Amino acid sequence: MLTRRSLLAALPASVACAGAARAATPKQLRIGYQKGEPVLVAAKQNHSFETKLQPLGIDVLWLEFEFGPPLLEAMRVGAIDIGGCGDAPPIFAQAAQADLVYIAARPDSGNSSAILLPPGSDVHRLADLRGKRIAFGRGSIAHSLTLAALEKAGIAYSDIKPIALGPADAAAAFAHGDLDAWAVWDPYVAITETRPGVRVLARTADIGPQNSFYMASRDYATRSGEVLGQVVQNLASVGAWCDANHDAVARLLSGGTGVSFDAWKRAADRGSFRSVPIDAAVLAQQQQVADRFYALRLIPTAVQVRDYAWRAAS
Repeated sequence: MLTRRSLLAALPASVACAGAARAATPKQLRIGYQKGEPVLVAAKQNHSFETKLQPLGIDVLWLEFEFGPPLLEAMRVGAIDIGGCGDAPPIFAQAAQADLVYIAARPDSGNSSAILLPPGSDVHRLADLRGKRIAFGRGSIAHSLTLAALEKAGIAYSDIKPIALGPADAAAAFAHGDLDAWAVWDPYVAITETRPGVRVLARTADIGPQNSFYMASRDYATRSGEVLGQVVQNLASVGAWCDANHDAVARLLSGGTGVSFDAWKRAADRGSFRSVPIDAAVLAQQQQVADRFYALRLIPTAVQVRDYAWRAAS
């Protein structure tokens, strides 16, 4: 079970230092990022936030996380100010009373997340997942993708064997033949899909639309709205550059993550990096995600997504 204690244990050791750094250096933006969030990795590698915020006298501190839930737990406890994640982590965090706000969305192209099958699998369609061992990061965008896939196939959540694993542990279990399916996102899809015998059962486009999100703590958004407006503009600029420069962004991402250029190039060529405002359509789509998790009682309370939308001061 994913608990607050286990999430805190999963936080990078450097997070403990971030709070102290905050007190000593109030003009500092602490950004949480993960290997699968390409725009922030690219921004880190090309120092775009540092360049954008230096005239405002703001330093930038980067903290890496394996996936979304521990990143948002760090944000909840005040260790980071902004970060990027999939659609499910904010729902789990907000259901646990974390006061975090959506500042921008990055719509999935339809190809960046997938359900993978190991060599020799007898699964050929979504309906064949009934009774199977399916791994995903609990509270991650892959968890959301799994629920949507089951709903589309008419399979009850109780009719599968869910296995909650972070990407590194799931990759090992998948390679050892301990899983029937693995729901995950790029670059893990791009790394794994070319291995002999591995098949893609379905991608996001085959199941339903998804968004990734850029989040901020409400406290930071309230105190630093002008800076946050600059952050959102920079995310849009970096995303547009990534969309127009796949080779260059793949090199940046490979250097920033240790994942091969070839894997990132496949991910870049089929992905989308553009960000969009948090509008009514985005909120409605995210509300469907929240309602799906609550209907299965996978979160303890209902979440009204519109209550967590940040809007820049005009």
